[in-house]
Amino acid sequence: MYHGTTVADPYRWLEDDTSKETEAWVAEQNKLTFGFLDKIPFRQQVLSRLEKIYNYPKYSAPTRKGTYTFFSKNDGLQNQSVLYVQEEGKPTPEVFFDPNTLSTDGTVKLAQSSLSNVKSGKPLYWAYGLSQGGSDWSELYVMTVKDKKKLGDHIKWVKVSGIAWQGDGFYYSRYPAPSNEKSLASKNENHQVWYHTIGTEQSADKLVYEDPKNPQRFHLASVTDDERFVILYISDRGKGKDGNALYVLDNAKKETSFKPVITGFDDDFTVIDNVDDKLLVQTNKNAPNKKVVLIDPANPAEQYWKTVIAEKPEPLEFVSSVGGKLFAGYLKDATSRVFVHDLTGAFEHELQLPVLGTVGGFGGEKTDKSLFYVVTSFTFPPTIYEYTIATKESKLFRKSDVLFTPDEYETKQVFYTSKDGTKVPMFIVHKKGVQQNGANPTLLYGYGGFNVSLTPAFSPTLIGWLEQGGVYALANLRGGGEYGEQWHEQGMKLKKQNVFDDFIAAAEYLINEKYTSSERLAIKGGSNGGLLVGACMIQRPELFKVALPAVGVMDMLRFHKFTIGWNWIADYGSSDNPEEFKALYAYSPLHNLKDGVHYPATLITTADHDDRVVPAHSFKFAATLQEKHKGTNPVLIRIDTKSGHGASNTKKALQTTADEFSFAWYMMGFTPKY
Repeated sequence: MYHGTTVADPYRWLEDDTSKETEAWVAEQNKLTFGFLDKIPFRQQVLSRLEKIYNYPKYSAPTRKGTYTFFSKNDGLQNQSVLYVQEEGKPTPEVFFDPNTLSTDGTVKLAQSSLSNVKSGKPLYWAYGLSQGGSDWSELYVMTVKDKKKLGDHIKWVKVSGIAWQGDGFYYSRYPAPSNEKSLASKNENHQVWYHTIGTEQSADKLVYEDPKNPQRFHLASVTDDERFVILYISDRGKGKDGNALYVLDNAKKETSFKPVITGFDDDFTVIDNVDDKLLVQTNKNAPNKKVVLIDPANPAEQYWKTVIAEKPEPLEFVSSVGGKLFAGYLKDATSRVFVHDLTGAFEHELQLPVLGTVGGFGGEKTDKSLFYVVTSFTFPPTIYEYTIATKESKLFRKSDVLFTPDEYETKQVFYTSKDGTKVPMFIVHKKGVQQNGANPTLLYGYGGFNVSLTPAFSPTLIGWLEQGGVYALANLRGGGEYGEQWHEQGMKLKKQNVFDDFIAAAEYLINEKYTSSERLAIKGGSNGGLLVGACMIQRPELFKVALPAVGVMDMLRFHKFTIGWNWIADYGSSDNPEEFKALYAYSPLHNLKDGVHYPATLITTADHDDRVVPAHSFKFAATLQEKHKGTNPVLIRIDTKSGHGASNTKKALQTTADEFSFAWYMMGFTPKY
């Protein structure tokens, strides 16, 4: 019963992911699904082709620490990327850490890592977290950099955590050990911050902060470059608050407890760095597109803030402080721009980027003379540049060697009209010469939530779709961050239907402009994007031939009852609230499937180790869809093993994508040419 409304939930037994009944159901579903996929005549060729395209060296931007330079590299088809180190004066880099050696199936993953600060006479340490089989839980370990020696440190039950070094140890966040360690669905509550001293047992760690009276808050610690300030971030998303509080501990004043700087939870505050005894902070307080302000933690009232970089018409995506400069990244119509300022906020110049796309990197420290950044777009593979701060010049550092010809493809950005008249941008990518004849296999992708911006990025597997004459469309739906907080808010809580309307309008645009037809259109999205696909295939089943919802949030009435699901109340609202219940119930994919409807051909994907969006969402949706669907289109669920919220290794990622492409093409009546 929800506020007087009776809601049927006949497949609730599938929420118990450890029961024999659920295990048997999963085995039968996979038997059905893989039995169908095995009959697609070109399935193995698709996988072979994707593996061939994907098989090239992939590098991260380098990171410098003292006399060491670190970067990760994947030779091509390695399940996990390998971390390399090169010491100053040595001619070649060497392997520093290889996660592929930790398991036979390559499903142990590097979840987080952090290098200690360079200090005279002190060794350099590397702390790192490992996750098993795609889980969001990780366990922390420590190595010395100089001799690559693994120490005895071992920390368990880490989740939603950074690693913030100070002195002879670091801060991290964790939960108390769950009562049922085998179940994915145990609620995660009472997030704590701890301090670990190198060379000691976890039992000796110091509890720094917890708030058991507010069990659904996140608590995260960071430390400024000079280790003067410890920053405590607190969010209250379980109560629907979308911002964070900010507390600090000033080591220069020998403080022993955190003092409040910001106590509310309505706005975002991120500390970029400190300038002496003041904090440089990125915030959306009275600035929906964000700005940078200088706050004195000893006198934090808003009237004393100093604006360093004022709000612009474009949303501010990131700010980093490196080598005495501020690097500010903005989005203009979902593509990146980067501006360089001095520490007072004075504008110096704009970085000239080689292509309209997406940038990343720009990390570094106050003493660095240069930094690295990465540029990518749909047909521009990730390319690394080094920027020298003194000369303000960028030079090519490393480009990707992918076996494809960018000049054979084109990207355009269009602005289509949604149901309520809102103009929504969409990128459309295809081979040059593709005819707008309504017959092209088209993959429409979206997300639309949590202030996440979808921007142009290279995906080698996408080339496998495009080279067959396929069209790829990426819609920048409301709910995302492409146009700042106002764009986000238009797709939240009671306004979530706007997101589905935007996606449906994108599909209609592609059909009206004859890029494709309903018989050749597939929709895809993961997590919140899986919810998007689920809602849209139900609201307009005739519009799409194929639906590919991945690890989706499908039960909008109970999502907050599992693991970290309460965190999403800030974006979705909660069924505990009568008004929000009505909105959630109106679009919840699980609760809006109708008897006798001919739904699109559907391949649901999830995994047995997804402890973020628990697989029960997909299980219950699949069972209900199979019960009610009355058409000839197959309705299947593909349940991966030893994988989580996204594939746990390269092999599994390629297999899943190959199955999605094969299923979509097969249902469209399209045969790829190899």
